[in-house]
Amino acid sequence: MTHRCTHILEFGPMMVTKRFRSWNKDEPQREWRTLRLLHTHAPGLAPMPVRADLNLTPPSLVMSRLNAVPLPAPLTSRQLASLAEAISTAHRVVPAVDVAALPLRLWHPAETLARIRADCARPLPQDLDRQVGQAITAAASWAADPRLDTLAAPLERPVLGHGDGNLANFLRDADDRVHLVDFEDSGRSDPCYELADLIEHLSSWMVGALDVTTLLEHFDLTTEEIARLRHFRRMLATWWLLTLLPDRPHHASNPPGTLERQAARLLALLA
Repeated sequence: MTHRCTHILEFGPMMVTKRFRSWNKDEPQREWRTLRLLHTHAPGLAPMPVRADLNLTPPSLVMSRLNAVPLPAPLTSRQLASLAEAISTAHRVVPAVDVAALPLRLWHPAETLARIRADCARPLPQDLDRQVGQAITAAASWAADPRLDTLAAPLERPVLGHGDGNLANFLRDADDRVHLVDFEDSGRSDPCYELADLIEHLSSWMVGALDVTTLLEHFDLTTEEIARLRHFRRMLATWWLLTLLPDRPHHASNPPGTLERQAARLLALLA
C-alpha cells in the first residue's frame, strides 16, 4: 500500500538497478529476500536477483529486466486467470519454514486497523462532502468492533505476501503470463489480505481493471476466507478513504472526485 516515491529505477538492456530513497523499515532487505525466495521456488515469476549492495547509502539492488509490460484496463479473462495464477504461485511455492522466518509485511492488518481507529478518532476536516463524512462515520463504527482484532491473530498457514497491490506491480509478457515486481513492503501475510490489497487498490478499481467476481473464481476460498476477505476489503477501502482526505498524502496526487468515489465505494462495502 505504499503511497510515496520510495526508489529510483535505472534500466539497462538486460538489468535493472533499484536505488532506495527510504530504508528505515528494511525495505531493501525485504525485496532482496523475496526476490531470492521466488527465484529459488518459482524461477521466472519475478526478476532474477543479481546483486545486493545493502550497506551502501543509498542501498541498491540489481535484478534482471523482465520482457514484460503493465497490465491493461480492463483485464481480459485470460489475463485475469494469469494474474490469479501468479498470485497463487507466490503464495503456494515458498516452504512454510521460510515463510515463518519472514517479518510481517508492512501495513499488515493489525497495523492498518490501529491506524484506522486512530484516524477515525481525529476531528474531520471542515467543509467535508456529506457522503464522505457519512462513510467515515460508518467506517469508524465498523472499525470499533473488538471482534475485528481476530483478523490480526497469527495464521496457521501464512504466505509470502507481495505487500503492495498496485496494479503496476503486475506485468504481462507476450504470452500474457503475469510476473511480479516491487517487493519492498513484502513479508509474512494473510492470503486474503493480499487479495484485498489488490482489489481495493486505487490503481485497480478506479479504472475498472478487475472483474472481481471472475478473479475470485480462480481461488478456492473457504466460507471463512470469504468472510475474512470481505472484512479486509472494508479495512483497506477505509484506509484509502482516510489517506484521500484533504490534509492527507493522496489527496493532491489524485484526480478531483477521487475522494467522493472512494466514499461511495466504502459505503457499498459496509452495507
